[in-house]
Amino acid sequence: MKHILTYILLLFFFTCFSQVPEPVGDQLEPIVLYNATIHVGNGEVITDGYIAFTSGKITHVGNNYSSLESLFTSHKKIDVSNKNIYPGLILPNSKVGLEDVSAVRATVDHTELGDINSNIRSLIAYNTDSDMIATYRYNGILISQVVPDGDLITGNSSIMMMEGWNWEDAAYKIDDGIHIKWPTKIFPPNPWRGSTDFKENPDYSKIIDKLNKFLIDSKSYYESNNRTINLKLDAMKGVFSGSKKIFIHANTREQIIESVQTFKKYGINNLVLVGVNDAFYVIDFIKENNLPVLLNNLHRVPSRNHADVDLPYKLPNILHKEGILVGLTASGSLHGSRNLPFLAGTAAGYGLGKNVALKMITLNNAKILGIDDITGSLEVGKDANIVVSSGDILDMMTSKISSAYITGREINLDSKQQILYDRFKRKYSK
Repeated sequence: MKHILTYILLLFFFTCFSQVPEPVGDQLEPIVLYNATIHVGNGEVITDGYIAFTSGKITHVGNNYSSLESLFTSHKKIDVSNKNIYPGLILPNSKVGLEDVSAVRATVDHTELGDINSNIRSLIAYNTDSDMIATYRYNGILISQVVPDGDLITGNSSIMMMEGWNWEDAAYKIDDGIHIKWPTKIFPPNPWRGSTDFKENPDYSKIIDKLNKFLIDSKSYYESNNRTINLKLDAMKGVFSGSKKIFIHANTREQIIESVQTFKKYGINNLVLVGVNDAFYVIDFIKENNLPVLLNNLHRVPSRNHADVDLPYKLPNILHKEGILVGLTASGSLHGSRNLPFLAGTAAGYGLGKNVALKMITLNNAKILGIDDITGSLEVGKDANIVVSSGDILDMMTSKISSAYITGREINLDSKQQILYDRFKRKYSK
């Protein structure tokens, strides 16, 4: 009986203190933010700027608000003097909403059994009540591409808003692409397991043969208009029609080249490279095939021992100068993904510059995900996904988000971490 009471008290405690902020309703009145520095997201910066939005859409962007104030008599006016306005940041290749505590199996819902899961949809597993979502929003991340994990063909990702009562509310773009984790051909030395030599993957040929057979079957299914539904093959139709992207997760030079050549052989050209640690060594190949790149986790050591120790930090600028469309992501640990803006800040300090670095986590990511017509920059006609910060959003020391809007709705920025911070700040300031 004593243990039962203990469990009840623990359940009550976590229920009271772990609630996520309640979702907000639609934008009810037009709003104008003025007296701010506006970072448009396309490389342009507007000083003494203003931005107005109605019914979730941006209607005006410009400067010299005082001379145009008569245009906004029906708007709610918010003075954001000495603050910066940014587009909502976009995080590709994320598990947010699919995982809370990696060590607790019941909170992990991103991986299915089997190696060919083209029919799996991350969309329906997205948990809008995840404690993690609010912590992402506090760093300015308002939109995320939610990606299933697993072996080989992991399934369909969807692009989700960091706001909503359920996955139907949060859906921004459904089933935007299928993700392929290209197998490793050669395993590097692993001193932790007593291995000091490179070893070939004995199963590599079998895996590639299996993938080729699946692509042949998928293409035949697409061309035959078969009335008998095969869910795994049916999910590939958009890949062959060009409406759905293939996201290739590959890091080594060999993986990158072989994977792209394999898909091109079947007429699949709508490809995106994800990870791409060896991008420096295949620049010409990436340019020749006009491939967009999502660089992952810049805060790492180089993939090769002889490489410049700063190469991961310099890589975004190197690829950008070559005319390659580059976006940044921060997959891996769930908590580390929240540092997306600070990865861009590192790239800015290694030759990229702040305006282009911001573009790599806003407009470039939107282009790569196929949503640049509705978001990614603060332009008239696009969704009002807006972040207001009292400091530089790319700088960990000064970034402090004061307000944020998702499709014009001002969201609650409180999170479990912020609530605890405020609680103990009050305690120790007495």
